Amino acid sequence: MKIRVMIWAAAPEGRPDAVEETYHQISEALVGTPGLLGNHLMRSIHDPSRFVVVSEWTNMADFVAWEQDASHKPTTSPLRSLHDPERRPVIYEEVAAYGETGPLYEKTGPLKETAP
Repeated sequence: MKIRVMIWAAAPEGRPDAVEETYHQISEALVGTPGLLGNHLMRSIHDPSRFVVVSEWTNMADFVAWEQDASHKPTTSPLRSLHDPERRPVIYEEVAAYGETGPLYEKTGPLKETAP
């Protein structure tokens, strides 16, 4: 099952664009990373200095393989100084999902496409 990793960040006072700039720098470097399906940068509506980066991975094994790779820390280190001290990173496993037409998964896995 897919997993999502959430990392919270806070823009330093006087540098409101720091998180967005760092997000783009890291995301461009991660294009093509095996198992990474994509990521999103989300800004708080209530506090525009607070952000969360949500990355989506094919599975936990792919995420762990990337996290243990030697390139992981140098690539993501610019974001470490921007981590929100009030929030810890979290990892969630997707157990169910719905789309525009209903459920995306059966209890045993992804729905099978049917021919017309």
